Amino acid sequence: MDLNDIRLFVHVARAGSFAQAARRLGMPANTLSRRVGELEIRLNTRLLHRSTRKLSLTSAGEALFERCAPAVDGILAASLELADDGRAPNGRVRIAAPAGFFDLFPLAWVAEFLRAHPRVRVEFVLDDARHDLIADGIDAAFRAGAAGDAGAIVWRTLWSESFRLYASPSYLAARGAPERLQDLERHDCLTVSRAPGHAVWGLQGPGGLEEIVVTGRFAANHVQALRQAALAGLGIAQLPTALARADVAAGALRPVLAAYRRDGADLHVVVPGRGPVPPTVRVFIEFAAQRLRTLRAD
Repeated sequence: MDLNDIRLFVHVARAGSFAQAARRLGMPANTLSRRVGELEIRLNTRLLHRSTRKLSLTSAGEALFERCAPAVDGILAASLELADDGRAPNGRVRIAAPAGFFDLFPLAWVAEFLRAHPRVRVEFVLDDARHDLIADGIDAAFRAGAAGDAGAIVWRTLWSESFRLYASPSYLAARGAPERLQDLERHDCLTVSRAPGHAVWGLQGPGGLEEIVVTGRFAANHVQALRQAALAGLGIAQLPTALARADVAAGALRPVLAAYRRDGADLHVVVPGRGPVPPTVRVFIEFAAQRLRTLRAD
């Protein structure tokens, strides 16, 4: 038995089609189909259900995949490590991230990484929508909240983000600083735009979770817009601590009701598939993770 045919079968099973697997492997789809067919003949069993739209594994195919995929991944990981030994990272790294990613990740950090790795190119896909990592050719994605989807796994969790309340010095000078949670009822609060009407903020405080009905004259569906509104003195906003840290240090924002917070979403690095992460991609992720951890709130 040619073990390369096992490897090809694993690629086809993960891709869900001969055409997609062939593109990733850089070989003709008909050759790939023939090799998997020959494997089925040697094993005397059908591994794939074939249709014009998609492929699916038979029970025998599922059993073979579960037994062989980890071994194929291990061999590939070992070969990548050996091939990369003593060689500088090179090639393109394609990263998906939220639209406001560079508000947290300064481009100066990107410049630092590129200076350290002159043979690497980085390409960012900035969008709040979730990408299909495999279909869109994404090497890694930075995601907040629920991280997994079909064909993707969490490679690393960077931190659990929290939100706190902030307002500008000008707003607090004009309206006064709230001293207890109930004082928010008489303040302009910057809320996430949803249905018209009031919003309910749930905050963790000294007595546990408390809820307060808030109102305001400004709402937006993006955290950067809420940050800009707070900086402009339009009211009190819930902002991620990492996003507000530089503004607080510069004196442009001040914490409000510091004993209260809202727990946010975990920030993950997600990679496609269950196979090994290519060394060049791994180098960038390690660099980015190290820099992002410097933003982590206490």
